[in-house]
Amino acid sequence: QVQLVESGGGLVQAGGSLRLSCAASGNIFSINPMGWYRQAPGKQRELVARITSGGSTNYADSVKGRFTISRDNAKNTVYLQMNSLKPEDTAVYYCKLSQYDIDYWGKGTLITVSS
Repeated sequence: QVQLVESGGGLVQAGGSLRLSCAASGNIFSINPMGWYRQAPGKQRELVARITSGGSTNYADSVKGRFTISRDNAKNTVYLQMNSLKPEDTAVYYCKLSQYDIDYWGKGTLITVSS
């Protein structure tokens, strides 16, 4: 089994910044693709950003230029630096790790951006 624990969420004013962390533990056998997703109230979960095992990244259009995903392979941790936050970024943010065609999810961390 693989466990993912997100941290760093909270309440922030529009224009502010937050940094999320996701630490993976358990039966991790290689450097795996990881990503951040979010789900706003009444909406479907959507991709925010993802990073491959080789470090390539891609982002949702809505966060390009504002969010940066990175990883520390030695710590099995992925980060999401979020700048210039907007009220529409308010959501529960989830971390995902993919290993051997199995997706593992964290429990999520809530980010609320006030206007």
